Amino acid sequence: MANTCIQFTGLSMSILGWIGLIIATATNDWVVTCKYNMNTCMKMDELEAKGLWANCVISTALYHCITLTQILELPAYIQTSRALMVTASILGLPAVALVLMSMSCINLGSEPESAKNKRSVLGGILILIIAFCGIISTVWFPIGANQEKGLMSFGFSLYSGWVGTALCLLGGCLITCCSADTPASYTDNNRLYYSNQGPTHQSTASTNHAKSAHV
Repeated sequence: MANTCIQFTGLSMSILGWIGLIIATATNDWVVTCKYNMNTCMKMDELEAKGLWANCVISTALYHCITLTQILELPAYIQTSRALMVTASILGLPAVALVLMSMSCINLGSEPESAKNKRSVLGGILILIIAFCGIISTVWFPIGANQEKGLMSFGFSLYSGWVGTALCLLGGCLITCCSADTPASYTDNNRLYYSNQGPTHQSTASTNHAKSAHV
């Protein structure tokens, strides 16, 4: 029962984290960059909100976004962050499906408990991979943007990515740790094995005793 509660908690955290990473991937408010101070940049229309897919110019009367369509000319940190965040968004679906199918309330035929444990561990590992993709992207992107232009502040998308990454990391750890075979299951299996073997040994011993008495 305790493992089921831990697994459900990890799954809930992972789903929320996955949604946070999807929001961060789809939006473009990752960082706000500027070479000068805030007031000067607002007057010169040089305050930019950078994201994975577009750069947006922010001023007092203008909000204009330019889509980043020339992939080969983009900096390495943008290309890598794009690939990792898209990978994390795609991997979330099979990871959540695997963990859902390994819940104790869902039975797929007469499969053994070990098959559910293996499926849950695989789902937890995928969620951890999602978390590592989010860590690399949300750390490398602001560093690269700061080196390219002056970094003024972090945006909503980056905060969403950080929260989603933390939730996926914690959820994946909970799912992976609670899905391992417990020593109690091995004890029960051994008890069942010896209980099945016990009558056979007794009947064999009694048969040998009867034969020796007959001789």
